[in-house]
Amino acid sequence: MKAAISTDGNQVSAHFGRCPVFTLVEIEAGKLKSRESIPNPGHQTGFLPRFLHENGVECIVAGGMGRRAVDLFEEFGIHPVVGVTGSVDDVIQGLIDNTLKSGESLCQPRSGKGYGVEKADADHSHHHE
Repeated sequence: MKAAISTDGNQVSAHFGRCPVFTLVEIEAGKLKSRESIPNPGHQTGFLPRFLHENGVECIVAGGMGRRAVDLFEEFGIHPVVGVTGSVDDVIQGLIDNTLKSGESLCQPRSGKGYGVEKADADHSHHHE
């Protein structure tokens, strides 16, 4: 299985689309086969799901992501795991052990403004009160 972890330093980024890098890991037979960091190529609506799908990613791990992003990832057959915090190393171990749990998305409307890679399409209208 190939997974992408939204990464800021050695921590899971709170918002998948604005993280500085993605940590791509490949896990096979309960072992870490490969690990690489790739710069975030940008956050245009629909681009990251396609980009990660083309790179063989089957799972995206993030602190949070909006409902629209979850739907787009699922359309590409990528399973989103959100509400994850902590170190990337702990997340990788959770993936290896198959103990990583999804929680409540940490992404709140406009919470990522000014953080990391700017979002080209700031449509959070479906989140407003």
